[in-house]
Amino acid sequence: TLVPLEWLKPHEEIKEKARDKLLQMTKKWGGFTKPLIVDKSTGSLLDGHHRFEVAKILGLKYLPCELYDYDDVPTWSLRPEIKISKEEVIKQSLNGDTYPYKTVKHQFYSLSKCSIELGELKEDL
Repeated sequence: TLVPLEWLKPHEEIKEKARDKLLQMTKKWGGFTKPLIVDKSTGSLLDGHHRFEVAKILGLKYLPCELYDYDDVPTWSLRPEIKISKEEVIKQSLNGDTYPYKTVKHQFYSLSKCSIELGELKEDL
């Protein structure tokens, strides 16, 4: 599903070096090959924070997303010192706050691929 970039809400910091590498690859590919994973109720990003940042740099209006009911997604913290819950992850994203890089882990059972050209993601739908 193509969703407006402005609806998406990150909850975790990124690594600039990884973002820059992905930016170059995205330009080389000329599009997105993997959708972002998003909570269908809130627009909270569950996977794809670097792709989200790449899209902002490229001035995209829409992003390919796979929408999930967050209640159905197993979630845990990769950092023992940071306790998380799904409610806290949603709260972080809605407030614009972010956890450190690689804090929250989600498990997905079906990840699709896509082939969406950058030009399609810049145009109004």
